[in-house]
Formats: sequence, C-alpha cells, structure tokens
Amino acid sequence: ITGDISADLDAIAGHPVITVSAGAKAFLDLPRTLEYFETAGVPVLGWRHDWFPAFYTRSSGSKIPHRVESASEVANIHRHRVRDSSGLLLTAPIPVEAELDPTEMNSVLENALRDCEAAGIRGAAVTPFVLGRIGEVTEGRSVPANLALAENNARVAADVARALSGDR
Repeated sequence: ITGDISADLDAIAGHPVITVSAGAKAFLDLPRTLEYFETAGVPVLGWRHDWFPAFYTRSSGSKIPHRVESASEVANIHRHRVRDSSGLLLTAPIPVEAELDPTEMNSVLENALRDCEAAGIRGAAVTPFVLGRIGEVTEGRSVPANLALAENNARVAADVARALSGDR
C-alpha cells in the first residue's frame, strides 16, 4: 500500500537465524517484501499455510514459495542452510479465531494512510498512527488479535526450538 518495506528485512537477511512472524505490517508493500527476500536469498516458509500473512489477517493475497508442516521440517531446512549467512523467515498466520475481517482491515488501512498523508505524517510516525487508528476503528478488537498472534508466534518458535535442540 505504501511502497515501503520493513527496515527489519536487512537484519533477517544478514543473520543466520529463524525469524517467526505473523507477516509484515499490512500497510507495507508485501509483494515487494517477498521479492526482497527472494533477492537476498532468504527462504520464506509458510507454517501450515500457503499465503503470506498480513499480521491481523491470514492472507495478504501473495503466495508463499514454501509450505512446511512441522517444526522438524523447519529444523531440517535450517540445518542444511547452516553455512549460509542469511536468515530464514517462518510465517505463522494469526489463528483463524483471532483474525480480523480482511475487508474491514483493508478499509481501515486505506483510510488511516489517507489521513497520514493529509496530516503530513511520514517515516517512523506512520506505524504508531496507523496502529492507533486500527485500535480505534476496531473498537479495541485489534488488541486481543495482536495478543493471539504473538502467542501463536511464541508457540511455533518454541516448537522449532525444541526440534532444533534435538539436532545436537
């Protein structure tokens, strides 16, 4: 939506770690984000899912190149890449029961970004402004959604860590 990509991408590309994420902020340019990862040699894996998640929604509409079904599968991929200097992105979509309505979210984001532009808000100030608008418009439903996706990311990361520890 904004044409921007996350500043975190360089960190993921430059360190041989597994990053578990519910996707990038939905107002970033998600197809461009995926293109960046491909160019940087960062594998993008979908945790039991085929679509790149958009944080509060399970799909951004962009297909993920590789789907994985288990933590041991992620550990095996990571182990075979251990000499690579880039990281690996494991996307874990928000749980179905916590997902916010994609149509509503698209509308909220479009309106919030329009308001940002009208107010001259740019750079680092965009994210807190947009997140504040999401909270207002969803009447706080974004807070439990955010907690659910964070808990899910932690669960998936713990499963992968257990699988990796079995590699030693």
